[in-house]
Amino acid sequence: MDLEKKPEPEKQPEPQRQAAPAKPAEPATAETVFADPQGSLRASDADRDRIADILRDALAEGRIDAEEHSDRIDAVYRAKTVGELEPIVRDLPGARTRKEPAPDYGYGPEEADGPPANLVAIFSSTTRKGRWRVSRRTNAFALFGNIEIDLTEAIFAQRLTTINATSIFGNVEVRVPENISLRGNGSGIFGNFEVVTLEGVDPQAPVVVINGYSVFGNVEARPKRGKWITDLQDKLRKHLGH
Repeated sequence: MDLEKKPEPEKQPEPQRQAAPAKPAEPATAETVFADPQGSLRASDADRDRIADILRDALAEGRIDAEEHSDRIDAVYRAKTVGELEPIVRDLPGARTRKEPAPDYGYGPEEADGPPANLVAIFSSTTRKGRWRVSRRTNAFALFGNIEIDLTEAIFAQRLTTINATSIFGNVEVRVPENISLRGNGSGIFGNFEVVTLEGVDPQAPVVVINGYSVFGNVEARPKRGKWITDLQDKLRKHLGH
């Protein structure tokens, strides 16, 4: 008796394998994060000075007023990256491509630091004023005495001039022209240390820095009204005999 062949069961279609889930995107590497180095690069002093120069030019040309110049300068020296600096001058000429200005002042070649000039007043008075050549560094020490340093007619043979002032029961006064840069760093102990900060409009103008302290005394530096350096280059050439 022939056995009846049973029909083979139909093969069920195999379920399709689901595609493996996509791997989450890998976090950006440091190279990707800093793909724009110009914006995230830490700002240097030279970067800040470049922006400050653009602002000085804009103030001189009447593009911004003194109050806006002051606000923007504050922002410049608070900025930590180049990306924070550029927006400050984005609406001013020279913000993108700025040529180095030709020097307006003839300071002469850089010289090695020589000995500083020393002014001492102990129970006495010392004065430097008129036409005189300012040293790169000057030390002023007043003990129960008075020192007056008048730079309004002085000849600056270098751009940066540093005055280290110490007053103990005494007085040190510095007067400068209105169109230079004046900066200070010091303190008073039962005394007064006061420097009226100036920013010269011309980026090549001399810079005078007052450092020091006073103990029961006074150290003061401020501009002298109506006194300007009008042509430093000609003054220097006449002084040197060129």
